[in-house]
Amino acid sequence: MTPPAGFPRGPWLASTRRSAANLSIPHLREALHSLESKMATLLSERNRLEARLEQAVRLQSPVQRVPNDLLSSIFTIAVLDGDEEDSITLANLMLVCQYWRDVAVNTPMLWTRIAMGTHRSVDRALLKLDRSRTAPLHISLDFSPRMEHGTVSTESIVTAMDLMRPAIWRWKTFHLTVPSRPQAHVALTRCKEQAPLLEVVSIHVAHSMQEDHYSTPPLPLFERHTPRLRSTSFTSFNFNWDPALLNNLRVLKLGGYWNGFSPSVDVILTTLRECPQLEELVLRNMSDVDPESCASLVSEQEDYALARVSDTRTIHLPRLRRVSFYYSGNLRTRTVFSLLSFPALENIELCYLDNVSPILESLRRQSLTVLPLRHLRIESCFLNELRFARLLPRLPALNSLELVDVEDVTPNLMRNFATPPVSQTWVCPKLATLSLEGCTAIDWETLRSIVESRLPPHSRAFPRQPVQQQGPPARPAVSISSASASTSRPVVSSSTSSASAFAATAHILSHQPSAPAILSSSHAMGRPVRLESIDLTRCQQISKEMVQWLRMYVSDVKCEAVKSLWGEPSIS
Repeated sequence: MTPPAGFPRGPWLASTRRSAANLSIPHLREALHSLESKMATLLSERNRLEARLEQAVRLQSPVQRVPNDLLSSIFTIAVLDGDEEDSITLANLMLVCQYWRDVAVNTPMLWTRIAMGTHRSVDRALLKLDRSRTAPLHISLDFSPRMEHGTVSTESIVTAMDLMRPAIWRWKTFHLTVPSRPQAHVALTRCKEQAPLLEVVSIHVAHSMQEDHYSTPPLPLFERHTPRLRSTSFTSFNFNWDPALLNNLRVLKLGGYWNGFSPSVDVILTTLRECPQLEELVLRNMSDVDPESCASLVSEQEDYALARVSDTRTIHLPRLRRVSFYYSGNLRTRTVFSLLSFPALENIELCYLDNVSPILESLRRQSLTVLPLRHLRIESCFLNELRFARLLPRLPALNSLELVDVEDVTPNLMRNFATPPVSQTWVCPKLATLSLEGCTAIDWETLRSIVESRLPPHSRAFPRQPVQQQGPPARPAVSISSASASTSRPVVSSSTSSASAFAATAHILSHQPSAPAILSSSHAMGRPVRLESIDLTRCQQISKEMVQWLRMYVSDVKCEAVKSLWGEPSIS
């Protein structure tokens, strides 16, 4: 197209055509793509800078500045604070963030408690074994014969032992529970390597009454090389009483040995002589020694039989603090106990031992020097009331006394815990827990006098001391007997309801001591502590009203639930 006549021609027309050629569609698309690439690069750079900013802000938090070692220690305390690991806490810690997960995975102490059993994951055990690296291990193999688990096969026990066998040199504690003695022997045939770090061994055979005359014990265990072994617990495991497993112990627990498998008195005494630093001794469920092997011991105050022993020297155990004899044989128990010296004993349990009077006499002889006994439990045993009464004043540190199904506990014996005569001191002044479960010979008056006499001093419970005042002389103090005090009543205003008046009256009467008040300052300073717990389970002579009265002054009163007319428990 040609311009019209007279239209001026110029260079601007040619430049317009060239710019239109440069703005073609491909060029525009290329330009847009270039811009999008630059925007993507900038967005990526922005995201990277935002992530660095977020990380920098997190690092300002104190918890993010905690060193890995300290964070690992915190995780270890949170997960392994109790006897068993808290797997839920460990899982929650690993879900917080990737950093915490890496710290937990690289903390070997979090993976040292390995448990295997009938319903335990083998893969989980292998994972812990790998992550624990070279840390000491706590091994627990629980194949107890429970109904929900069904029959426990020997193959599964052997498989678990084979998995743990390469790490025996790292074992710190080892607990094994199996149904029968042959299975225990088969499993322990894998324990032939040395265990230099082993401190605790526990082998429990569930069917302890099952006879076994064919399997032989896998001796020696750990090549008799356990220099750090301090705690041993065997239940019905036949190890021929190898002294390598019973040497320099702090804790010794034996139980479940019947007939020919039960240890003799000489074996027990020899073991105790090899453990001078023993702190806890437990003997449970054992057949007694042969009565024909007893020597009669007759003296002016004692006439009972002791088993013959080869060495009658006294065994001094200066660190022994807890002793428990539970159906361990009357002859064995009193023979062993008569040869012990225990100046640090704090806890003793005597259960199902027939006559425990010789043991009480041994306690009294020890108390002539020092005996800081704090807990005493006697269950289903016979005792001499006079000997027990002679022992109680020698136990000033006794805090808990449990008498369960003891028929010889009479009101005359229990009155020793009430207000003593002026010339005598309180019996067991620190006694706070009293259990009389199944003791049906205790009457209400004796129990009430014990509780009342041990109440703390109260302004209305005892007559006040005369106060010197200036001015006109005060009237002479008049002594009020308990009878006249019990008949007195407080003055109640007309605005006070009958319920509050009765509560105020009961408040005064309940604090009125059954024994005369003693105004001696030395006696007041030596008053006993208040009873905090009383167990009256299976004491049918104590009525519901008596229990309600006790609960006003004793914080914890245990008794059987009394069913109402409709079969619902009314008190507990």
